[in-house]
Amino acid sequence: MIRFLLLQNRAGKTRLAKYYVPVSDSEKRKLEYDVHRLIVVRDPKHTNFVEFKTYKVVYRRYAGLFFSIGVDASDNELVTLETVHLFVEILDHFFSNVCELDLVFNFHKVYLILDELIMAGEMEETSKKVILERLAELEKIDT
Repeated sequence: MIRFLLLQNRAGKTRLAKYYVPVSDSEKRKLEYDVHRLIVVRDPKHTNFVEFKTYKVVYRRYAGLFFSIGVDASDNELVTLETVHLFVEILDHFFSNVCELDLVFNFHKVYLILDELIMAGEMEETSKKVILERLAELEKIDT
């Protein structure tokens, strides 16, 4: 099960945070700080998986952003890594070459995309085409 998803820049500023388990606000801040401190110093030659507390953090860096997902220790890291990549591909297609500012100023759309992909800590949809079609329908309603 996915416990949390974080998007952080190189400076440690959290641009998106979604928690699928109850966490207090103080614990959220500490978790975001600890996860960033843990992954930002890792050598790119190392794997993109790291044990953290009682679960694993699977992360990937795209340009200046770190996409991190906390999963149960028994979950498959490669599937989680592919989930991160699918999320980035959908963002890139939806925003036509996504950048950090797109995430900041359109955070409500980013959360919508995330909800189409992951629901209640589990993968909801794995088809990029289906998700993009749903988003196109929602964009029609929005305008």
